[in-house]
Amino acid sequence: MPQTPTLQETTLVGETKTVDVLDQLMKPEVQQSLTVLVDNLPKLAEMVTVLTKAYDFAQGIATDKVLINDFAQGIGEFVKPVQEKAKGIAQAAIEASERSQADAGSTVGLFAMLKMLKDPEVQKTLRFAQAFLNVLAERKN
Repeated sequence: MPQTPTLQETTLVGETKTVDVLDQLMKPEVQQSLTVLVDNLPKLAEMVTVLTKAYDFAQGIATDKVLINDFAQGIGEFVKPVQEKAKGIAQAAIEASERSQADAGSTVGLFAMLKMLKDPEVQKTLRFAQAFLNVLAERKN
């Protein structure tokens, strides 16, 4: 006599009881769920195939040492010029700070400021500052 398959189910109290699989299959909600699953098997199979291909692709990329090294070098080539420019700006700021501290005893008078206004770099900086302040004022309003 063939034995009926059984499932073990744990109750809220922690007791384990054996549930007959055939009893479960006789429930209308289980039959309805199985019908929906069977009706959607082609879609589910297609989805599983796509997900499997995506997983295989991602796994291949994640384990490809050559691709990882090429990606790291590409990022390094992109970051290197920015890093060098930032270092140059930092060095200029340090040098300017040292120069201003060395000239701490001298004062900047009106005629020295008028002479500085003719400097193209000062003009460029003032134009930038004016444009920046205009943009901030526009955004504030």
